[in-house]
Amino acid sequence: MKQHNETEKKSINSLSPGNVKPPEVEGVSAGVDPVVPITDTTNPKGTRTIMQVLDKENLNVAFYNVVSNKGSAGVDGMTVKELKPYLLKHWTRLQSELERGIYRPRPIKKVEIPKPDGGVRMLGIPCVIDRFIQQSLHQILSPIWEEVFSDNSYGFRPGRSAAAGVLKSQSYQNEGYKIVVDMDLSKFFDEVNHKRLMSRIMAKTPGQWEIHRLIHRYLETGMMIGGIVNQRVKGVPQGSPLSPLLSNIVLDELDKEIESRGLKHVRYADDCAP
Repeated sequence: MKQHNETEKKSINSLSPGNVKPPEVEGVSAGVDPVVPITDTTNPKGTRTIMQVLDKENLNVAFYNVVSNKGSAGVDGMTVKELKPYLLKHWTRLQSELERGIYRPRPIKKVEIPKPDGGVRMLGIPCVIDRFIQQSLHQILSPIWEEVFSDNSYGFRPGRSAAAGVLKSQSYQNEGYKIVVDMDLSKFFDEVNHKRLMSRIMAKTPGQWEIHRLIHRYLETGMMIGGIVNQRVKGVPQGSPLSPLLSNIVLDELDKEIESRGLKHVRYADDCAP
């Protein structure tokens, strides 16, 4: 396994990013809700987050994670086994598009999974290349948000789990708390407000217009249903590497509100017990 990992890393290292000059900053807010000002003065060249995303080591880890997670093909039919040869052939173009903020994600494949209690859960399966890019984004953005996330949040975070959340709940019970309110936000992932989410992201990463535009395009990427692409104006489809982080960014406001009222609570994704 170690030999396999080293081989894969070597192959991706050969895709060394170059230095493509980005476009002028004027007008870059197109496609992003301008809740937070985007100016060139807040985005010095040496602190461009997109360059951290495109760092070779970050890409190596993202590539390995995507291939290891396997997963179904998206609307283009590409499998994880085909990712490496595709990147070797097209990476120079993809990297240039990402640096210049002109990359456009492919449509998402809609999949419905039956729920145990009836109904269906809607998943959005991105194409493999978009899973690779989103994973690269997640690895850079996650540490930024981990600094501010609530200690009562246990879903889809490094070193945390549902089991750890249960133990935290039991500790509250041992302290003498007896009344439990179980909350499940109905259709949360389908109803996320893009403008509010982008406002929080832009406030936390000021001036990083390439990242803002890319995330906003992922949020609005159309979902293919029956061969027809339907545009989206709200929601964060489950099934992509970036969606757990984006949902936690939104739900962190809920955590902070509950804490401000002096209530004990534990949250796992959109399930919460104050």
